[in-house]
Amino acid sequence: MHELILHHYPTSPFAEKIRLALGLKRLAWRSVTIPVIMPKPDLVPLTGGYRRTPVMQIGADIYCDTQVIARELERRCPEPTLYPAGSAGLAHAFAFWSDRTLFQTAVGLIFGARGDAVPKEFIKDREQLRGAPFDIAAMKANAPHLRDQLRAHVGLLEAQLCDRHFLLGDSPGLADLCAYHPLWFVRNVPAGAGALAASPRVTAWLERVAALGHGSPSDLDSGEAIAIARAAEPATAPSLDADDPHGRKPGDRVSVAPDDYGRDPVVGELVASTAHEIAIRRSDPRVGDVVIHFPREGYIVSTV
Repeated sequence: MHELILHHYPTSPFAEKIRLALGLKRLAWRSVTIPVIMPKPDLVPLTGGYRRTPVMQIGADIYCDTQVIARELERRCPEPTLYPAGSAGLAHAFAFWSDRTLFQTAVGLIFGARGDAVPKEFIKDREQLRGAPFDIAAMKANAPHLRDQLRAHVGLLEAQLCDRHFLLGDSPGLADLCAYHPLWFVRNVPAGAGALAASPRVTAWLERVAALGHGSPSDLDSGEAIAIARAAEPATAPSLDADDPHGRKPGDRVSVAPDDYGRDPVVGELVASTAHEIAIRRSDPRVGDVVIHFPREGYIVSTV
């Protein structure tokens, strides 16, 4: 089996979610550090234009978005599970609250507090990613509301932890990793530190989640990752989704893009799809044929 390769950078909160998943499963993996902002010359050939972080590579199969990465890790390495007590559906539904509502609250507070020190190149990159102005002044003005929101969200977690070590019981799982990463991101600004200081159960839970660690990473050069993809064949076999509402089938040409931000479409030939995942084949001169996997939740699939 090909090695697990994670394309990420250290300060990415979504990458921290997957690093902890690798730690929970006690896995060895290869670490490719990518640029924080564009250009990302050794990532885009693998993803076809998808630019969000992280991306997981296994040979010539490329997994985009933490939803599909988590599912693939569970499929390949089912123990220890990311879904204790059969919580897969709940955990992925929970992710939409944490990855969107809670995370955006954290983003507003962080850049409202520290936006004046952020390089202009970063601001420009995030404006292109969002497809909208990255308005630091508006984030500052909105900070009192966001502080209220963060306290409320952390209060939900504090209540959930009243009789358990982790959010869904006594074993850690994906739900914990999803809720952890926005708080890991916001913990070092005053509003985040204040909300956590007032929530002792959440503070203790954060320490338990952090103790999962990151597994056993070893560095890999991005050029080596490109070579691995070029030398491999995608492992995903064509598969018809008989229940696809649009009647799409393997061989159809489609584009896939997130529905919130980073909406750069990736175009390719449909290989396989289910209610929760779509895989498309594309070719690039540097990497050859790759199959790129996306979740269906939160993504728009269009026939080209």
